[in-house]
Order: sequence, then C-alpha cells, then structure tokens
Amino acid sequence: MKKDFVLFARMLMVLFVGSVTCTTAALATTKQVQKTAVSHGWAAVGCGEEPKVPKIDVSTVQHYNISVDKVSAYEKAARVYNVCVSKAAMKEETKISNEARNKIAYVHAGSAAVQKRISDNFVKLTTALKVGGAKLRKTAQ
Repeated sequence: MKKDFVLFARMLMVLFVGSVTCTTAALATTKQVQKTAVSHGWAAVGCGEEPKVPKIDVSTVQHYNISVDKVSAYEKAARVYNVCVSKAAMKEETKISNEARNKIAYVHAGSAAVQKRISDNFVKLTTALKVGGAKLRKTAQ
C-alpha cells in the first residue's frame, strides 16, 4: 500500500511539473516566434547547451521511478538554463532597444531641424511679402 502511494505521489509530481512547464512555455512563446528565432540563429551566449529532454520508460515501477528522477533532474537543469536564456535575451533586447532609440532620436532631430527651417523660411517670406505689399500700397496712393 505504501509503495503504491509513493508511486502515485511521484506520478502526480511529474504531471504537475509537466503541466506547469507546458503552461509557462505556451504563455511565454508561440511556435512562430520559436521558428523565427531558430531561423535567425539566435542563441543565448554563455548559457551552454539546452538540457536534453530525457526519455522516460514506464514499463515497470523501477523504470518509472528512474524516469521520475530523470525528469526531476531535467526540470532543475532546464530552469537554470531558462533563467540564463531569459537574462541574456533581456540584455540583448535592451541593447537593441537603446540602439533603436538613439537612431530614432537622430532621425527625429534631423526631421525637426528641416521642419524648423521650413517654418522659419515661411515666416521670413510672409514678412517680406507683407512689408513689400505695404510699400507698394503706399507708392500707389
């Protein structure tokens, strides 16, 4: 009876861990994003290789228990790897965002300078036309 309970408890742990992992993965990424990342070859620098998914064997209680241990070890390694990948991605995304912000600021400054020159030109032209028109009206009278 106790052996069955331990087996049942381990089975529940595997199901729970698998459920949480699947839900987290589904929320964090989509297949399209994953395909894009793979096709562009992005990989986290300094994180090593992604842990290999263990093969499980549920043919006997002994093999099942060994598989539960393998899944537990995989979960620990995968969590560590995922934290590293997340940090590396955040660092790279921040760098890209800062570079983009600087490029946008450069383009915006150039665009604003052109708009100011054109506005100043219109003010000068309008003033010159008003002054010229006023002179012509005086001489015509």
